[in-house]
Amino acid sequence: QVQLVESGGGLVQAGGSLRLSCAASGSILSINFMGWYRQALGKQRELVARITSGGSTNYLDSVKGRFTISRDNAKNTVYLQMNSLKPEDTAVYYCHADVVRRNPYSIWSGWGQGTQVTVSS
Repeated sequence: QVQLVESGGGLVQAGGSLRLSCAASGSILSINFMGWYRQALGKQRELVARITSGGSTNYLDSVKGRFTISRDNAKNTVYLQMNSLKPEDTAVYYCHADVVRRNPYSIWSGWGQGTQVTVSS
């Protein structure tokens, strides 16, 4: 079994910063993609940022230049540094990972429980 545990959400004023963390644990051989999605009330879930095992990244256009995704492969952890936050960034943020499991050898793709980010104006 693989688990993704997120932390770091909260309430912040517009212009402020937050850092989200997501740690993967379990029978992990390697992790391919790790990423952050968000879902605002009444809207579909959208990809915010994703990073490969080699460090290649891609971002939602509206967060480019403000958010930075990074990962620590030794800790199986991905981070999302969010700066210059705007009220429209308010959403539940979900961690996602594509994991190669050790035993049994298989691919697992799953989600964390979500963490609320609220940006007040």
